[in-house]
Amino acid sequence: MKEDAYILEARALEKSFPGAEKAIPVLQRVDFAIGAGESVSIRGESGCGKSTLLNILSGLEAADAGTLIWGGENIIGKSGSALARRRAAMMGFVFQAYYLAPELNALENVLLGARIAGKLTHAHRARAEALLERVGMGARIHHHSTKLSGGERQRVAVARALINDPPLILADEPTGNLDEATGEAVMNLLLELVAEEGKSLILVTHNPEYAKRADRVCTLHLGHLE
Repeated sequence: MKEDAYILEARALEKSFPGAEKAIPVLQRVDFAIGAGESVSIRGESGCGKSTLLNILSGLEAADAGTLIWGGENIIGKSGSALARRRAAMMGFVFQAYYLAPELNALENVLLGARIAGKLTHAHRARAEALLERVGMGARIHHHSTKLSGGERQRVAVARALINDPPLILADEPTGNLDEATGEAVMNLLLELVAEEGKSLILVTHNPEYAKRADRVCTLHLGHLE
């Protein structure tokens, strides 16, 4: 794939964390790229640095060294506010822990993504309602998140990730807090929606079966992405 076709590209990423006697390397000269409409899974043992890599790719955490390019633009050195605006337009997130606001209902939680991006409109409300219908939450649209099951909360989180129509979805162990049957249903839904809307997907998972469903599988091992 040509470089200009990449929606996100990282080159020679390095990251270490302080240790008792010396720094512990987590990422060592990691290269990564994903094209438009492509899905890539990142596998690896627990604690190997998968979430750290995802946080760096999304600009939520800084690398010690390396280059990070979003949509052809090097974002290293950008201010936090500039990164936040670009991230809100470019990326949607699905986390293991849902991160829904407990005081808000399902619809309000989905719209929160648009509100943070500073572009809440009637069109966003209509899209939020349509997305909640699509993820099977139409009948619980006005239920507060505290009244929802884990699977229902994650369905709301999937809808929230898509509200701003971002080209890239990042999912960090999205089924990690769910039982097997519920996790399978949520994963099926996530993959179906990503395909339907033509999104790129970076999926961090320890589940080999889920990983294999991506277009490409990468493995993080001893700081190296293979």
